[in-house]
Amino acid sequence: MEFENILITTEEGIGWITINRPTKLNALNVATINELHEGLKSLDQDNEIKAIIITGSGDKAFVAGADISEFANFTVAQGAKLAENGQNLLFDYIENLTTPVIAAVNGFALGGGLELAMACHFRVASENAKMGLPEVSLGVIPGYGGTQRLPQLIGKGRAMELIMTAGMITAADAYRTGLVNHVVPQEELLEFTKSIATRILKNSPVAIGHAITAVNANFKEGVNGFKTEIDAFGTCFGTNDFKEGTTAFLEKRKAVFNGN
Repeated sequence: MEFENILITTEEGIGWITINRPTKLNALNVATINELHEGLKSLDQDNEIKAIIITGSGDKAFVAGADISEFANFTVAQGAKLAENGQNLLFDYIENLTTPVIAAVNGFALGGGLELAMACHFRVASENAKMGLPEVSLGVIPGYGGTQRLPQLIGKGRAMELIMTAGMITAADAYRTGLVNHVVPQEELLEFTKSIATRILKNSPVAIGHAITAVNANFKEGVNGFKTEIDAFGTCFGTNDFKEGTTAFLEKRKAVFNGN
């Protein structure tokens, strides 16, 4: 599939997606959201890809926000549909992928950009990154899961303050509050994130997928996370990866997983 707004490359089991709208600071529009969905879907279906990294082109922005010009004149119904479609197609989709997705946040991650980063399984930021949810300054609220995921990551009080002030925080503050896992110099961001993905590649893909599902279950209303964990734990016993992992451990050698 040909893409206009994203670039996709693969390297040694890692899929790279670069949002490539430099003249718009990589702002998300409907077309880019659709392309991200298709790109992620194709990488997730590739048996050779065991981790995915999402970043933005250039050195100024991961994603500077949503493309406001697209929805400035929307009706109530159109606004609700925009949020629903975006959440279903991209943000919830990423969260529930069983292939690990890491955000490499290079520069501004605002509004939909921060929501995209938060939908990923974890985040690495460059030292110059700035993050925030400024939607209330436009008379609207975060619509791509920001009001839900930000409190999960940094706590209700901090999330309330950041949303209500429409402010930005630095990468250092994002690290201090748990919003990002690591902060590194910008020139080291991609290589550092790749090093984490490479460590993930050494482990069982099927077990990692079950772990993602179990962790997510704790944050889903009406779902018993402990029961999800128990079921997933038991399921792992029937996999080839479990047999290989335990056999390799007993034989004192490195396991070679096939993801089945």
